[in-house]
Amino acid sequence: MSKVPTLRLDRLLANMGYGSRREVQSLVNAGLVMLDGAEVEDADRRIAVTRDLSERMRIQGKPLDPPPGLALMLHKPLGVTCSHKEAGPLVYGLLPDRWRRRDPAISTIGRLDKDTSGLLLMTDDGNLLHRVISPRANISKRYRVELDRPLRGDEAEIFASGTLMLESEDKPLMPALMEVISETGAYLTLAEGRYHQVRRMFAAVGNHVAALHRDRIGGLTLPEDLGPGQYRLLGEADLALLLSSAAGA
Repeated sequence: MSKVPTLRLDRLLANMGYGSRREVQSLVNAGLVMLDGAEVEDADRRIAVTRDLSERMRIQGKPLDPPPGLALMLHKPLGVTCSHKEAGPLVYGLLPDRWRRRDPAISTIGRLDKDTSGLLLMTDDGNLLHRVISPRANISKRYRVELDRPLRGDEAEIFASGTLMLESEDKPLMPALMEVISETGAYLTLAEGRYHQVRRMFAAVGNHVAALHRDRIGGLTLPEDLGPGQYRLLGEADLALLLSSAAGA
């Protein structure tokens, strides 16, 4: 059994964005930090950082934010970017202000470009991030694609062949699964994530992607009731689904 990590309360809350250590001390002195129904009297008290800590601790009468090890799914809207280097609204702006001051910081697990909507994962857990994005994991990702022109009929065979080469690359793509859903629509499931891969794949067969939406990563599907801009924390069962298509899972 792995040992449960502990942190001083003032450091834990400061790292979670509740303020400086001095400000956390003030919260404690004012009786505004409760654990298991009792006031915490010492800001230097060591706290076991367990998954149920949000249920057991209250700050100013409100449940503690998710402790370190946070993972969430976000329904990324169109027009929002995952990169700090681009202008315009960022996905981080869709989260509570305090969460953007956390240390370790919350990062996206991979990216969706500005003109792609759908399932985006975010975490402050570096181990989880690397497990998902590692090329060796081969975690599948499914996209709903709408095209400018009708499908010609041979795209699924070409994508599944494992021989398609993208422009300016020297390594063929891994086989991908395409399911036709209309004359101009399809689901495309990939086990890799090259730059603008879906758009470039359809460009290679003479078509243009008009709309792109990711609805699944591994066995984790974007819920229909999670609207654009909304997020949901992931539990152990969700993470098991996420990793269910990983190599060796």
